[in-house]
Amino acid sequence: MLQSLASNSCVPLVERHRSAWFFGFLVVGYVLYLVFGAVVFSSVELPNEDLLRQDLSKAKRRFLDEHECLTEERLEQFLTRVLEASSYGVSVLSNTSSNWNWDFTSALFFASTVLSTTGYGHAVPLSDGGKAFCLLYSIIGIPFTLLFLTAVVQRITLYVTHKPVFYFHTRWGFSKHTVSLVHAFTLGFITMSFFFFIPAAVFSFLESDWNFLESFYFCFISLSTIGLGDYVPGEGDNQRFRSIYKLGITCYLILGLIAMLVVLETFCELRELKKFRKLFYMKKFKGEDQLHILEHDQLSFSSISDQAAGLKEDQKQNEPFVASRPPAHSDGSGNN
Repeated sequence: MLQSLASNSCVPLVERHRSAWFFGFLVVGYVLYLVFGAVVFSSVELPNEDLLRQDLSKAKRRFLDEHECLTEERLEQFLTRVLEASSYGVSVLSNTSSNWNWDFTSALFFASTVLSTTGYGHAVPLSDGGKAFCLLYSIIGIPFTLLFLTAVVQRITLYVTHKPVFYFHTRWGFSKHTVSLVHAFTLGFITMSFFFFIPAAVFSFLESDWNFLESFYFCFISLSTIGLGDYVPGEGDNQRFRSIYKLGITCYLILGLIAMLVVLETFCELRELKKFRKLFYMKKFKGEDQLHILEHDQLSFSSISDQAAGLKEDQKQNEPFVASRPPAHSDGSGNN
Protein backbone atom coordinates (compact mmCIF):
# COMPACT_ATOMS: atom_id res chain seq x y z
CA MET A 1 0.00 0.00 0.00
CA LEU A 2 2.84 2.36 0.87
CA GLN A 3 4.52 1.56 -2.42
CA SER A 4 1.34 2.37 -4.35
CA LEU A 5 0.97 5.65 -2.48
CA ALA A 6 4.60 6.54 -3.16
CA SER A 7 4.26 5.70 -6.84
CA ASN A 8 1.02 7.66 -7.11
CA SER A 9 2.68 10.70 -5.51
CA CYS A 10 5.83 10.47 -7.64
CA VAL A 11 4.05 10.33 -10.99
CA PRO A 12 2.48 13.81 -10.74
CA LEU A 13 5.80 15.19 -9.49
CA VAL A 14 7.66 13.80 -12.48
CA GLU A 15 4.99 14.99 -14.91
CA ARG A 16 4.96 18.45 -13.35
CA HIS A 17 8.74 18.84 -13.74
CA ARG A 18 9.09 16.87 -16.95
CA SER A 19 11.01 19.60 -18.76
CA ALA A 20 13.49 19.93 -15.89
CA TRP A 21 14.13 16.18 -15.89
CA PHE A 22 14.76 16.14 -19.63
CA PHE A 23 17.03 19.18 -19.32
CA GLY A 24 19.01 17.43 -16.58
CA PHE A 25 19.41 14.37 -18.80
CA LEU A 26 20.52 16.69 -21.62
CA VAL A 27 23.23 18.28 -19.45
CA VAL A 28 24.48 14.90 -18.24
CA GLY A 29 24.47 13.53 -21.79
CA TYR A 30 26.43 16.53 -23.06
CA VAL A 31 29.07 16.19 -20.32
CA LEU A 32 29.38 12.45 -21.02
CA TYR A 33 29.75 13.20 -24.73
CA LEU A 34 32.58 15.63 -23.94
CA VAL A 35 34.30 13.02 -21.80
CA PHE A 36 33.79 10.39 -24.50
CA GLY A 37 35.43 12.64 -27.08
CA ALA A 38 38.36 13.37 -24.78
CA VAL A 39 38.92 9.65 -24.13
CA VAL A 40 38.82 8.75 -27.84
CA PHE A 41 41.05 11.64 -28.95
CA SER A 42 43.55 10.93 -26.19
CA SER A 43 43.74 7.21 -26.91
CA VAL A 44 44.11 7.77 -30.68
CA GLU A 45 46.40 10.80 -30.79
CA LEU A 46 48.61 10.42 -27.71
CA PRO A 47 50.70 7.52 -29.16
CA ASN A 48 51.25 9.50 -32.39
CA GLU A 49 52.34 12.54 -30.39
CA ASP A 50 54.79 10.40 -28.44
CA LEU A 51 56.29 9.00 -31.66
CA LEU A 52 56.63 12.49 -33.10
CA ARG A 53 58.38 13.73 -29.97
CA GLN A 54 60.83 10.83 -30.13
CA ASP A 55 61.55 11.47 -33.83
CA LEU A 56 62.18 15.17 -33.20
CA SER A 57 64.46 14.40 -30.28
CA LYS A 58 66.48 11.93 -32.40
CA ALA A 59 66.69 14.39 -35.30
CA LYS A 60 67.87 17.15 -32.98
CA ARG A 61 70.51 14.91 -31.39
CA ARG A 62 71.71 13.73 -34.83
CA PHE A 63 71.99 17.32 -36.07
CA LEU A 64 74.07 18.32 -33.05
CA ASP A 65 76.35 15.34 -33.53
CA GLU A 66 76.94 16.28 -37.17
CA HIS A 67 77.59 19.95 -36.29
CA GLU A 68 79.81 19.88 -33.21
CA CYS A 69 80.57 23.58 -33.46
CA LEU A 70 76.92 24.39 -32.70
CA THR A 71 75.81 24.21 -29.09
CA GLU A 72 72.38 22.95 -28.04
CA GLU A 73 71.55 26.31 -26.45
CA ARG A 74 72.14 28.26 -29.68
CA LEU A 75 70.15 25.72 -31.67
CA GLU A 76 67.20 26.02 -29.30
CA GLN A 77 67.34 29.82 -29.51
CA PHE A 78 67.17 29.60 -33.30
CA LEU A 79 64.33 27.07 -33.24
CA THR A 80 62.40 29.18 -30.75
CA ARG A 81 62.61 32.16 -33.08
CA VAL A 82 61.53 30.03 -36.04
CA LEU A 83 58.54 28.62 -34.16
CA GLU A 84 57.53 32.07 -32.97
CA ALA A 85 57.57 33.37 -36.55
CA SER A 86 55.69 30.29 -37.71
CA SER A 87 52.90 30.99 -35.20
CA TYR A 88 52.43 34.34 -37.00
CA GLY A 89 52.25 32.63 -40.39
CA VAL A 90 55.83 33.43 -41.45
CA SER A 91 58.04 30.54 -42.55
CA VAL A 92 61.82 30.46 -42.73
CA LEU A 93 61.83 27.93 -45.58
CA SER A 94 63.03 29.28 -48.91
CA ASN A 95 60.31 27.55 -50.95
CA THR A 96 57.51 29.34 -49.06
CA SER A 97 59.08 32.77 -48.69
CA SER A 98 57.21 34.05 -51.75
CA ASN A 99 53.79 33.53 -50.10
CA TRP A 100 52.73 36.74 -48.38
CA ASN A 101 50.06 36.59 -45.69
CA TRP A 102 48.85 40.17 -45.95
CA ASP A 103 48.41 40.94 -49.63
CA PHE A 104 44.85 41.96 -50.52
CA THR A 105 43.38 38.54 -51.34
CA SER A 106 45.04 36.93 -48.30
CA ALA A 107 43.75 39.75 -46.09
CA LEU A 108 40.27 39.30 -47.60
CA PHE A 109 40.45 35.58 -46.81
CA PHE A 110 41.55 36.41 -43.25
CA ALA A 111 38.68 38.89 -42.82
CA SER A 112 36.15 36.28 -43.96
CA THR A 113 37.49 33.75 -41.44
CA VAL A 114 37.26 36.36 -38.67
CA LEU A 115 33.69 37.42 -39.45
CA SER A 116 32.49 33.84 -39.87
CA THR A 117 34.28 32.87 -36.60
CA THR A 118 36.15 30.11 -38.47
CA GLY A 119 39.58 31.45 -37.54
CA TYR A 120 42.17 29.04 -38.94
CA GLY A 121 44.98 30.70 -37.00
CA HIS A 122 47.43 30.36 -39.91
CA ALA A 123 47.88 34.15 -39.99
CA VAL A 124 47.44 36.59 -37.13
CA PRO A 125 48.04 40.34 -36.79
CA LEU A 126 51.69 41.15 -36.07
CA SER A 127 51.43 44.74 -34.82
CA ASP A 128 49.57 46.19 -31.85
CA GLY A 129 47.57 48.39 -34.22
CA GLY A 130 46.51 45.33 -36.22
CA LYS A 131 45.45 43.50 -33.06
CA ALA A 132 43.46 46.52 -31.83
CA PHE A 133 41.75 46.90 -35.21
CA CYS A 134 40.99 43.16 -35.27
CA LEU A 135 39.19 43.50 -31.92
CA LEU A 136 37.11 46.48 -33.09
CA TYR A 137 36.48 44.90 -36.49
CA SER A 138 35.24 41.68 -34.85
CA ILE A 139 33.01 43.43 -32.30
CA ILE A 140 31.15 45.23 -35.08
CA GLY A 141 31.57 42.65 -37.83
CA ILE A 142 30.41 39.45 -36.12
CA PRO A 143 26.93 40.79 -35.19
CA PHE A 144 26.78 42.38 -38.64
CA THR A 145 27.58 38.99 -40.18
CA LEU A 146 24.89 37.29 -38.08
CA LEU A 147 22.35 39.87 -39.25
CA PHE A 148 23.46 39.44 -42.87
CA LEU A 149 23.32 35.63 -42.72
CA THR A 150 19.93 35.66 -40.98
CA ALA A 151 18.42 37.94 -43.64
CA VAL A 152 19.93 35.95 -46.53
CA VAL A 153 18.92 32.57 -45.09
CA GLN A 154 15.36 33.79 -44.43
CA ARG A 155 14.95 34.85 -48.05
CA ILE A 156 16.55 31.74 -49.49
CA THR A 157 14.51 29.46 -47.21
CA LEU A 158 11.32 31.11 -48.45
CA TYR A 159 12.06 30.16 -52.07
CA VAL A 160 13.97 26.93 -51.49
CA THR A 161 11.92 25.36 -48.69
CA HIS A 162 8.56 26.98 -47.98
CA LYS A 163 7.31 27.52 -51.53
CA PRO A 164 8.29 24.07 -52.90
CA VAL A 165 6.69 22.31 -49.91
CA PHE A 166 3.54 24.44 -50.23
CA TYR A 167 3.39 23.78 -54.00
CA PHE A 168 3.59 19.98 -53.75
CA HIS A 169 1.18 19.99 -50.81
CA THR A 170 -1.53 22.09 -52.46
CA ARG A 171 -1.03 21.23 -56.14
CA TRP A 172 -0.43 17.50 -55.90
CA GLY A 173 -2.21 16.75 -52.64
CA PHE A 174 0.75 15.11 -50.89
CA SER A 175 0.96 15.16 -47.11
CA LYS A 176 2.79 18.26 -45.92
CA HIS A 177 4.76 16.20 -43.40
CA THR A 178 5.90 13.72 -46.06
CA VAL A 179 6.82 16.48 -48.49
CA SER A 180 8.82 18.28 -45.78
CA LEU A 181 10.78 15.13 -44.95
CA VAL A 182 11.58 14.29 -48.58
CA HIS A 183 12.48 17.91 -49.31
CA ALA A 184 14.78 18.19 -46.27
CA PHE A 185 16.75 15.06 -47.12
CA THR A 186 16.92 16.00 -50.82
CA LEU A 187 18.21 19.46 -49.95
CA GLY A 188 20.74 17.91 -47.56
CA PHE A 189 21.98 15.52 -50.27
CA ILE A 190 22.35 18.35 -52.80
CA THR A 191 24.25 20.49 -50.28
CA MET A 192 26.55 17.59 -49.37
CA SER A 193 27.27 17.00 -53.05
CA PHE A 194 27.95 20.59 -54.13
CA PHE A 195 29.65 21.89 -51.00
CA PHE A 196 31.45 18.81 -49.64
CA PHE A 197 32.08 15.99 -52.11
CA ILE A 198 32.72 18.03 -55.28
CA PRO A 199 34.87 20.68 -53.50
CA ALA A 200 36.80 17.88 -51.76
CA ALA A 201 37.62 16.37 -55.14
CA VAL A 202 38.68 19.80 -56.44
CA PHE A 203 40.90 20.49 -53.41
CA SER A 204 42.51 17.06 -53.63
CA PHE A 205 43.42 17.90 -57.23
CA LEU A 206 44.66 21.45 -56.59
CA GLU A 207 46.50 20.74 -53.34
CA SER A 208 49.33 18.36 -54.17
CA ASP A 209 49.77 17.04 -50.63
CA TRP A 210 46.05 16.54 -49.82
CA ASN A 211 44.13 13.34 -50.42
CA PHE A 212 40.34 13.16 -50.69
CA LEU A 213 39.81 12.47 -46.98
CA GLU A 214 41.95 15.44 -45.96
CA SER A 215 40.13 17.66 -48.45
CA PHE A 216 36.72 16.53 -47.18
CA TYR A 217 37.98 17.06 -43.64
CA PHE A 218 38.92 20.66 -44.53
CA CYS A 219 35.49 21.32 -46.08
CA PHE A 220 33.64 20.06 -43.02
CA ILE A 221 35.92 21.79 -40.50
CA SER A 222 35.56 25.07 -42.42
CA LEU A 223 31.80 25.11 -43.10
CA SER A 224 31.04 24.04 -39.55
CA THR A 225 33.18 27.06 -38.44
CA ILE A 226 35.44 24.84 -36.33
CA GLY A 227 38.51 26.05 -38.20
CA LEU A 228 41.34 24.05 -36.66
CA GLY A 229 43.88 25.49 -39.08
CA ASP A 230 45.84 22.29 -39.70
CA TYR A 231 44.77 22.41 -43.36
CA VAL A 232 44.66 25.78 -45.13
CA PRO A 233 44.42 25.90 -48.94
CA GLY A 234 46.65 28.11 -51.02
CA GLU A 235 49.65 27.83 -48.71
CA GLY A 236 51.61 25.32 -50.78
CA ASP A 237 54.93 25.84 -52.48
CA ASN A 238 54.69 28.20 -55.46
CA GLN A 239 50.90 28.00 -55.68
CA ARG A 240 49.78 29.02 -59.18
CA PHE A 241 47.21 31.84 -59.44
CA ARG A 242 47.28 32.15 -55.66
CA SER A 243 45.33 35.43 -55.56
CA ILE A 244 42.47 34.09 -57.67
CA TYR A 245 42.57 30.84 -55.70
CA LYS A 246 42.26 32.67 -52.36
CA LEU A 247 39.38 34.78 -53.70
CA GLY A 248 37.56 31.63 -54.87
CA ILE A 249 38.03 29.98 -51.45
CA THR A 250 36.60 33.07 -49.75
CA CYS A 251 33.47 32.92 -51.95
CA TYR A 252 33.21 29.18 -51.32
CA LEU A 253 33.32 29.64 -47.53
CA ILE A 254 30.59 32.32 -47.54
CA LEU A 255 28.28 30.46 -49.91
CA GLY A 256 28.89 27.16 -48.14
CA LEU A 257 28.09 28.68 -44.76
CA ILE A 258 24.82 30.07 -46.15
CA ALA A 259 23.94 26.66 -47.63
CA MET A 260 24.65 24.94 -44.31
CA LEU A 261 22.40 27.38 -42.44
CA VAL A 262 19.60 26.90 -44.98
CA VAL A 263 19.77 23.12 -44.53
CA LEU A 264 19.82 23.44 -40.73
CA GLU A 265 16.84 25.79 -40.83
CA THR A 266 14.96 23.35 -43.08
CA PHE A 267 15.59 20.42 -40.75
CA CYS A 268 14.73 22.47 -37.65
CA GLU A 269 11.26 23.13 -39.09
CA LEU A 270 10.43 19.42 -39.26
CA ARG A 271 7.67 18.35 -36.90
CA GLU A 272 9.74 15.63 -35.20
CA LEU A 273 12.57 17.99 -34.36
CA LYS A 274 10.18 20.62 -33.05
CA LYS A 275 8.62 18.08 -30.69
CA PHE A 276 12.06 16.86 -29.64
CA ARG A 277 13.28 20.39 -28.85
CA LYS A 278 10.20 21.14 -26.78
CA LEU A 279 11.14 18.33 -24.38
CA PHE A 280 14.03 20.46 -23.09
CA TYR A 281 12.36 23.87 -23.12
CA MET A 282 10.73 25.55 -20.15
CA LYS A 283 7.13 26.58 -20.33
CA LYS A 284 6.44 30.21 -20.97
CA PHE A 285 5.94 32.51 -18.03
CA LYS A 286 2.22 32.92 -17.41
CA GLY A 287 2.58 36.65 -16.89
CA GLU A 288 4.22 36.92 -20.28
CA ASP A 289 1.34 35.04 -21.90
CA GLN A 290 -1.18 37.31 -20.18
CA LEU A 291 0.75 40.34 -21.35
CA HIS A 292 0.69 39.03 -24.92
CA ILE A 293 -3.07 38.41 -24.63
CA LEU A 294 -3.67 41.94 -23.33
CA GLU A 295 -1.55 43.44 -26.08
CA HIS A 296 -3.38 41.34 -28.67
CA ASP A 297 -6.77 42.40 -27.28
CA GLN A 298 -5.70 46.03 -27.24
CA LEU A 299 -4.49 45.84 -30.81
CA SER A 300 -7.68 44.06 -31.86
CA PHE A 301 -9.88 46.68 -30.13
CA SER A 302 -7.96 49.55 -31.69
CA SER A 303 -8.17 47.95 -35.13
CA ILE A 304 -11.93 47.39 -34.73
CA SER A 305 -12.36 51.00 -33.63
CA ASP A 306 -10.36 52.20 -36.61
CA GLN A 307 -12.43 50.03 -38.94
CA ALA A 308 -15.69 51.36 -37.46
CA ALA A 309 -14.50 54.95 -37.79
CA GLY A 310 -13.50 54.26 -41.37
CA LEU A 311 -16.92 52.78 -42.19
CA LYS A 312 -18.68 55.81 -40.74
CA GLU A 313 -16.47 58.11 -42.77
CA ASP A 314 -17.21 56.13 -45.93
CA GLN A 315 -20.94 56.28 -45.25
CA LYS A 316 -20.78 60.04 -44.84
CA GLN A 317 -18.88 60.40 -48.07
CA ASN A 318 -21.34 58.16 -49.95
CA GLU A 319 -24.48 60.01 -48.75
CA PRO A 320 -26.07 62.24 -51.45
CA PHE A 321 -25.75 65.96 -50.92
CA VAL A 322 -29.11 67.52 -49.95
CA ALA A 323 -29.43 71.28 -49.82
CA SER A 324 -31.01 72.56 -46.65
CA ARG A 325 -34.31 74.37 -47.13
CA PRO A 326 -34.71 77.86 -45.67
CA PRO A 327 -37.12 77.98 -42.74
CA ALA A 328 -40.68 79.19 -43.52
CA HIS A 329 -41.35 82.61 -42.03
CA SER A 330 -44.88 83.32 -40.91
CA ASP A 331 -45.42 87.06 -41.46
CA GLY A 332 -48.84 87.02 -39.87
CA SER A 333 -50.32 88.61 -42.98
CA GLY A 334 -52.66 86.69 -45.18
CA ASN A 335 -52.77 86.71 -48.90
CA ASN A 336 -52.40 90.07 -50.34
